[in-house]
Amino acid sequence: MNSQSLSRDRFANTRWSMVMHLAGTESPAARDALGELAQRYWHPVYAYVRRSGHSPAVAKELTHTILRRLSQDDAARRPAPASGHYRHFLLERVRSYLAGEVAAPAASAPVLELEAPTDLEVRYLRDHLESATAEDAFQRSFALVVLNRSLRRLRSEADETGHLEMYKALEPYLARDPGPIQCERIIAQLHIRQMTLLMALKRLRQRLRELAAEELSDTVSTADELSSEQDALLAVLDALNP
Repeated sequence: MNSQSLSRDRFANTRWSMVMHLAGTESPAARDALGELAQRYWHPVYAYVRRSGHSPAVAKELTHTILRRLSQDDAARRPAPASGHYRHFLLERVRSYLAGEVAAPAASAPVLELEAPTDLEVRYLRDHLESATAEDAFQRSFALVVLNRSLRRLRSEADETGHLEMYKALEPYLARDPGPIQCERIIAQLHIRQMTLLMALKRLRQRLRELAAEELSDTVSTADELSSEQDALLAVLDALNP
């Protein structure tokens, strides 16, 4: 099997590629895939709606309605979106709904059951007070969802392999190098050599990049789209850590 075939196979079963592939059909699989992505990306939608000037209570209700309608209207059955990125599709749907351009779904349309995260407003106040626009808030939140999901998986892997203590010590330095004082403190805390610390930090950073790529893979359908999403993610994260 050549590399091109391997690339196609890798993206054949991602949630977004399933939506794209089944566009134009009344597929429960496409609706389920949209539902899983919708549940995962509550925070970017909420951040956009809040930054548009709505109160927390109204923003929560609007977010819930927008995400439910992703499967209730004909989004999963119309021709594939022009953009191959779920991030772009989701932003377009939020804008269209707030502009009143989304028709009410048919009464017989399946209802997507969603549970709102309990920390919507807490995370908004923590992450988006400096966002200049609603779109800035959306893009920042989308990147943070990918990063936080990847960090949770990285921590879980460290716990499963018996390296949780080292992970906790190194997590603050996944995006920046520890200084000499921090290195000495970690070396003394973990009873390891400096080379061991540096190698462990290198491996954690590499694994974090791999996990982020896996998270983003579910929102695209080709390798080129994944590459562009990785670039977009890094641009947002760089802006957060100047």
